[in-house]
This record gives sequence, C-alpha cells and structure tokens, in this order.
Amino acid sequence: MDLERRMELILRPPTDEVLTRDALKELLQSESKPVAYNGFEPSGKVHLGTGVMCAYKMKDFAEAGIKFKIYLATWHAWINDKLGGDRELIKKAALHFKHSWIALGVPEDKVEFIWPDRLYDDIEYWDTVVKVAKEMTIARGVRTLEIAGRKESEGMKISSLLYTPMQVADIFHFGVHIPQLGMDQRKANVVAMEIGEKIGFWKPVPVHHHLLQGLVKPDVWPLPADPAAKKEALSAVKMSKSKPNTAIFIYDSPEEIKSKISKAFCPEKEVENNPIVDLAKHIVFRERESLTVKRPDKFGGNLELQSFEEMKTAFSGGKLHPTDLKNAVGDSLVEILEPVRTYFAKNKEAAETKAVVEAAKITR
Repeated sequence: MDLERRMELILRPPTDEVLTRDALKELLQSESKPVAYNGFEPSGKVHLGTGVMCAYKMKDFAEAGIKFKIYLATWHAWINDKLGGDRELIKKAALHFKHSWIALGVPEDKVEFIWPDRLYDDIEYWDTVVKVAKEMTIARGVRTLEIAGRKESEGMKISSLLYTPMQVADIFHFGVHIPQLGMDQRKANVVAMEIGEKIGFWKPVPVHHHLLQGLVKPDVWPLPADPAAKKEALSAVKMSKSKPNTAIFIYDSPEEIKSKISKAFCPEKEVENNPIVDLAKHIVFRERESLTVKRPDKFGGNLELQSFEEMKTAFSGGKLHPTDLKNAVGDSLVEILEPVRTYFAKNKEAAETKAVVEAAKITR
C-alpha cells in the first residue's frame, strides 16, 4: 500500500487532529513496522463513542497495515474508582469491551489486546513510570487529570497523580509510535511528545479522534463565546455511560434507539454542536452512501440525501425538519447496529459480560 493511502486511512474521520501530519508522514517513511494503540478504562456499558468511533479507527489502522494494540487498562479504572473500585468487576467489564469491538467488526487477528496483569510485574515498566513522573510537576499532573474525566477542583487522592505517568509510560513500554486516543486524552499525549526523547525513548505522533456529543441540551445554550467556557459546557454533555440519557449503547434495542433519538436535543437549522447532526456525520455517512428521509407528501415527500454536505445544507436551510432528520438517523442506527445485537444474542460469554455490566452500579 502506498504512503498516500496509508495517510488517508489514518486521517480518515473521525480523526480530528494529528500532531503533526509532517511527523506522521516522516514516521511512515522511516519506520517499517509502526505501532499504534488506544487504552481504555473498562467501566460499564459501551456506547457509540467508546464502541463505534474507536472501532472505526482500529479498523482504519489495521487496513493501513499498522499494528494496533488495545490496552484494557484495568488498573487505571481501579485508580479512577470506576465500578466502585471492584477489581474483579472491572476485569469482567474489560472482557465486555473486547467483545464489543469484535462485535463491531474489529479484526481480532490484526489487533492485539493487552491486559496489565503481567505487565505490571515488570520492573522496567515502573522504572519508566518514575522517569515520566520526575519530568512532571504536581501542578501539571493535576492539570492533565482531564484525561481521567476529573476536574482540578475535585477532591482527589494521591493515587490520581499516578494516572498520567502510567498512561505516558504505557506508550513507551508498548513500543507505541502513534497513540490513537480521543481528544480528551490530548494532554497525556503532549506530555509523551515533550519528554519522550529526554528520558531515552522517542517522540510519538498522536492521532486524536472526535468525541461524540451527548444527546442532551447543554446547560448553557446558546453556547458561550469564551472558548474555555464553551469547552466546559460541551464536555459536560459528551456521550457518557454514567449518564445513560446522553448515550446510545451499541446493543440498545431498535425501540430504545428510536426513543432516545426522538428525545434528543436537535436545534432547528443548527448544524454545529448538534448531536443528531454529529451522529449523521460520523456514523451514518461513514456507513452509508446516502440517507433516506421518509416523510408524508404534505411535508415534501421522501428525500434522498447523497452526502453529509447535502444533508447539512438541507438542514441549515430549513428544508429538513429536526423530527424528520431524527427519524432517518434513528432508522439508520438501528440497521447499522443490528450485527452487534445479533453477536451479543448468540455469543454466550459476550452475553454474560453484558449482563454483569448492566447489573453493576456505574460510579462515574
């Protein structure tokens, strides 16, 4: 596969950012077997963001011929008090995550799932953790805790300060050239970029993907003009398993999907920061070449939209009503997620892990 095609796959949406494109191109030209990874706190049910969006990038990297490592970061979940800090429950949730990506079509023979159990017996790993920690101030460690979904104002334990040094150490211990995580993990990856060569490793090339907006209306709307205030308002409503009303889970029933979509925030003519438009852009038009909008003749009849740009123009121009867009997106998601529902219905182990996380109390 030529360089341009590999770049195209890595940069393919939902990729939002690469630090930097030139560095990525140079890496692909100089490294014969580059390694990418993403790490996950196993912490409950799997929604479209953790499931579908991450699966897209796993598949893109695998297609580009890049080794992709998927880290089931049970210790990070334990440190972050996920699932009440129950380590056995966290391990079961990790297995559930693995089944979810396989159900979404991630090629199991082209990715590597990593568990921390044996990894953390390696003194070399902890040597790297300490090297990273020695390059960070406490103030920066606290600032980076956005990666763990924490605010600086929250009461934190000293264990929380281990989070970023461990995450950065993961990159180097796994031999990762491309940390491929969500935009909320940017601060940890920047630390890795800045100190990698200084502590005897390399400068990784982060690739960050888009975070889906939750289905609910932000507390402040219209969004504030101040960038920091806007970021905080949107962060509060990102799709989250701990806030089920914000999320569509990958194995939700058709009725659940349509009900959640029908109640979702979808301001008329607004295409920016609109969760239904977000779903159409990053999932529906990734999976489908067109979107069929079914509506009565008195409202203009059926509409066949051949691209996201065409849909966006119709919606922003008032030619596509929010209700009609919701119905079309809901129908598409029902079809797209059908293989996942089938997988969990037929795979006994997967079904058992789903039952466990559904019964668990989601603490964050």
